[in-house]
Amino acid sequence: MQNVMRRILPALLVFVAACSGGDAPPVVVANVEVTPPRPGAGMSAGYLDITNNSREPLVITHVTSPEFGKVELHETTVEDGVARMRPLDSLVVPPGETVVLERGGKHLMLMRPVDTPDAVTLSLYSGETLVVSVETPVRREP
Repeated sequence: MQNVMRRILPALLVFVAACSGGDAPPVVVANVEVTPPRPGAGMSAGYLDITNNSREPLVITHVTSPEFGKVELHETTVEDGVARMRPLDSLVVPPGETVVLERGGKHLMLMRPVDTPDAVTLSLYSGETLVVSVETPVRREP
């Protein structure tokens, strides 16, 4: 059954947050991409768009994944011509806006892979509340 669900659910969102009162779900995640772990590095990166359709700011405090021992929110900045990556304590998505996690900017660092996953589940939390979970296939290099 799990394999069937993995085929049916790529990039399908499971919404746990309360309805925003309109037709749109309160939180939408799109364009999810997880890179495969680099050999010997034990890390992957995650990129996605998070849209907040609610009337309140959405504050993502942490992300988990059963396929990785640790997931952190990170941001890459360039200072004096040098790229630096630092962890973020939280990620704020203002009401009615979309925050893009992308290469060279805000992104997820997925560390200590449990195995070499074919698909990854990401669960985004605000405090202890699950806001959204998304499952996506791992992007493989051609």
